[in-house]
Amino acid sequence: MAPILDIRGLAKTYKGGTVALQPTDLAIEPGEIFALLGPNGAGKTTLIGLVCGLVRPSGGEVRAFGLDMKRHWRSARARIGLVPQELNVDMFEHVGRAVAYSRALFGKAPDAGKIEALLRSLSLWDKRDQRIQELSGGMKRRVLIAKALAHDPELLFLDEPTAGVDVELRRDMWALIGRLREQGVTIILTTHYIEEAQEMADRVGVIDQGALKLVEDKRSLMARLGRTEARFALARPLSEIPQALSRFPLALANDGHTLCYRASGEEERNGGIAPLVKALLGAGIDFERLDVRESSLEDIFVDLVGRAPERRPE
Repeated sequence: MAPILDIRGLAKTYKGGTVALQPTDLAIEPGEIFALLGPNGAGKTTLIGLVCGLVRPSGGEVRAFGLDMKRHWRSARARIGLVPQELNVDMFEHVGRAVAYSRALFGKAPDAGKIEALLRSLSLWDKRDQRIQELSGGMKRRVLIAKALAHDPELLFLDEPTAGVDVELRRDMWALIGRLREQGVTIILTTHYIEEAQEMADRVGVIDQGALKLVEDKRSLMARLGRTEARFALARPLSEIPQALSRFPLALANDGHTLCYRASGEEERNGGIAPLVKALLGAGIDFERLDVRESSLEDIFVDLVGRAPERRPE
């Protein structure tokens, strides 16, 4: 099956020499949820802007639905929805009219039932006659989402959709993305909140300093680069690790009272904690407690870019 979005050598360098996006290749499959991870300023929004025609590329090409975006921008863009990071709506417009106008803007026939269902799904129906400026920040974000979905896009970009929003909207967003997936909508999500990608994505891309560092299936990425950590609280301290345990990646801590195990995904498949426990018992080493932790997508992200993502405000 041909990619729904095929990016070849896409790049952006601004006047003055600032490189916002290094030459990038990326293919998005129909129906998938793809999460593009990276810290602020990594190039996520630039990439979206280039695809959606908001930023002029310095090089490369983009094909969407098999169409060259340079030659067939209008017809391709009509099948794409975009929820931008910044609020870019007419604050004096009423909610219902703003969403209906977005549908008409892409040549879709009026459909009051569609607009009502969309507003209800985003808890905006009772706000339909209010001006956007009267809404809270979270509700304004919901309006952006409704506007992006009003023309039934086949490909949807969500640029930091839950940045700075409340827990309720975040939960609603995740539920909405699940429904869109069921309808066959392809979704590209940019975020620096790792839990969103871990919760929803099929594949993950990591971008940093304008360079796409990797693109991989989420599960295989975590299996390949993830790790398992375990801490054994020993019944009696050890002065050194016995020779019988030398094949395991172990270290002593807490004055010999704690035995620490840390293995990569590959090492875990080749051995793991179960053989270690058997080896401990075989060596006569008793332990009182075992704490095990599997690495998260955030741990992998930190290993790749060398710094933790921004924390979500409480």
